[in-house]
Amino acid sequence: MSLTGKVFIITGGSKGIGKAVVKKVVAEGARVVINYNSDKQAAYELVTELGGADKAVAIQADASKISEVEKIVSTAVERFGKIDVVMPNAGMMSMIDLEHVTEANFDKIFELNVKGPLFLVQKSVPHMPRGGRVIFVSTGVTTLTSIMPPYLLYAATKAAIEQFTRVLAKDLGKTKGINVNCVAPGPVGTDLFYEGKSQQLLDMIGNQSPFGRVGTPEEIAGVVAFLSGDESSWVSGQVWRVNGGNMV
Repeated sequence: MSLTGKVFIITGGSKGIGKAVVKKVVAEGARVVINYNSDKQAAYELVTELGGADKAVAIQADASKISEVEKIVSTAVERFGKIDVVMPNAGMMSMIDLEHVTEANFDKIFELNVKGPLFLVQKSVPHMPRGGRVIFVSTGVTTLTSIMPPYLLYAATKAAIEQFTRVLAKDLGKTKGINVNCVAPGPVGTDLFYEGKSQQLLDMIGNQSPFGRVGTPEEIAGVVAFLSGDESSWVSGQVWRVNGGNMV
C-alpha cells in the first residue's frame, strides 16, 4: 500500500490519534498539513521529525471557526497544490448532563465537533480530485446501550458526524467521485486518555475488550491509511468501529 503523492489535511494532528495518522501516512509517501490549536512546539517538533517542509507543514488555527478552516485549506493548496484526503480529527469531549448544559458549552462543542468538520470538507472539496477521501472521526460511544447521562452533548455531536458520513457519501460520490468514511475508535491509549485515571480504572476499561487492553493510536492510524488508499476504492458511507471488540 502506498500513499505516495497524496496530500492530507489533518486537524488536531500534533497529538494522539492525529499524530499517529500523520506519521503513518507520511511513512507511506504522503505530504501533510498538520493543524494544531495551541501547542506550537509539539507541532513543529513533529514536522522536524517527519523530515521538514517537503513532507509536512504545521499551521495554527481554531478548527471550529470557518475563517480559520479556510486558512488551513488555503495553506494546503498554496504549499502542495491540491488536497487528496481530509481528516477532520480535532474535537473535544464535554461531560455534562442535561441539568448542567448551558448555551455556551453547547455552542462550543458543536462548533468544534460538528460545524468545523462540515465546513472543512466544504472548503476542501473544490481542490480535491476524483478518488479523494474524506475521513471523519466518531466514537464507539454512539452505539453504547449503557451510555451515561454526561455523554449527552459529546454523543450527539458524534452522531451528527456519522450522519454526515452517510449523506455526504451519496453526495460527493456522485458529484465528485470522492469516498466518505468514518472511523469510530473505542478507548485508545493517548496521553489525554491516560490523564487523571487511576490504574484500577485503566485496568477496568482495558478488560472490557476480549484482548484485555485498550487500543493504540497506531492501530487507528492503520485503518485510516487503508481508507486513504486505492485498496478502499469501493468503501464509502461506512462507519468503521475500531475498538478491539470493546463496544459490540
